[in-house]
Amino acid sequence: MESLVTRQDQLDHLADEIGADPACANLASQPARLVMGHGNLHTDIVFIGEAPGKKEDETGMPFQGAAGRFLNTMLGAAALDREAVYITNIVKYRPPENRDPTKAEKQAFLPYLLQELAIIQPEVVVTLGRHSMEYFLPGAVISEVHGTLHDVTVQSQKLVIAPLYHPAAALYNGSLRQTLIDDFLSVIQQLKARDSLR
Repeated sequence: MESLVTRQDQLDHLADEIGADPACANLASQPARLVMGHGNLHTDIVFIGEAPGKKEDETGMPFQGAAGRFLNTMLGAAALDREAVYITNIVKYRPPENRDPTKAEKQAFLPYLLQELAIIQPEVVVTLGRHSMEYFLPGAVISEVHGTLHDVTVQSQKLVIAPLYHPAAALYNGSLRQTLIDDFLSVIQQLKARDSLR
């Protein structure tokens, strides 16, 4: 039975911790809005992108632009919607000029991301793009491992990682659209196969 402190309470406390952390706050000085994860707090599937963009900074919600719409398409192909999963980013503030987050910035947010995952307790973590994949599968090449499942332990936390291309990649390379959809459907099937073996 879950304690009186709900998962939402824990995530709200985590947001307060991030907002007070000087190592994370340097990104907030633009100014930028803290963009925490959103979705089902009791889901089996968590998606992790790299960082908020302009739309996300404006709305305070992850994956709100064109990449977010394609993520919705991917979910729809598996008969899911956004409210069935949880979506977050490594970095919780938009980097200036929409640049990639630096290694130091990603490292500053890592402890908070792991706490976020510990609160949600998903069955699988779907990484979107190489930035979030590198957190969990250092040295992996996304073109070689996309759409596969990997059992990892990060700071004593056991996770199943499923690396996918970032939905934004499909916006620039149309041939990746079907690859992303097929990979996600394959991940769902692999998870079902694992469950049938237990």
